[in-house]
Amino acid sequence: MELPLIRRYPVARSTDETDPSAEDLGNRTIAGISIDPVPSLEIKTSRPTAVPIFRPPGAIEEKQFLRGCTQCNECAKACPHSAIRPLDDRWGPLAGTPTIQADLSACQMCSDYPCITACEPKVLSREIPVVMGTAVITEHLCLAYHGSICSACRERCPVANAIEVTSGKPKINEDVCTGCGVCRFVCPAPENAVLLMPTFHRPTPLPS
Repeated sequence: MELPLIRRYPVARSTDETDPSAEDLGNRTIAGISIDPVPSLEIKTSRPTAVPIFRPPGAIEEKQFLRGCTQCNECAKACPHSAIRPLDDRWGPLAGTPTIQADLSACQMCSDYPCITACEPKVLSREIPVVMGTAVITEHLCLAYHGSICSACRERCPVANAIEVTSGKPKINEDVCTGCGVCRFVCPAPENAVLLMPTFHRPTPLPS
């Protein structure tokens, strides 16, 4: 079954885009002073911003996720690694919804995904890629990039080929990484060398 695509990062707007409201009136001047119309500074609100959140594996598009999630906590109860935790009150209306906090306990990418099975509202789905985000290794913090022998992230990563080691230095394969957070959880560097970025846009399951 073909799965819908995810979008790991925001899409940059094209630099070739022009404001259709700005009419080309040529270079008009009076006594050498330009009288061309000033370009509109209207703030576009058609693309509201939102903070991406690390949801459990298989989480559907965020708005649909929030509409369907009952905050029953069954996904967290089903997780054998206690990796799923509810957001606290600081998150306002999102409080109580499930999230992955890799600094406390990373997702171990269970082969049977008990969290998805336990989700009765079906806001966790096997019909979309189980990609929560993407890991990035910060080279200036990584021990392996400064002469130390360290491959903890590669050794503990539960996803095959998500981390490659070349000349002793690890590198994330972004096409394979699921953002499970195990690499960050096990990183022994004095200042954690792994940055985790949530998936920018999760898809909606394709109609069957």
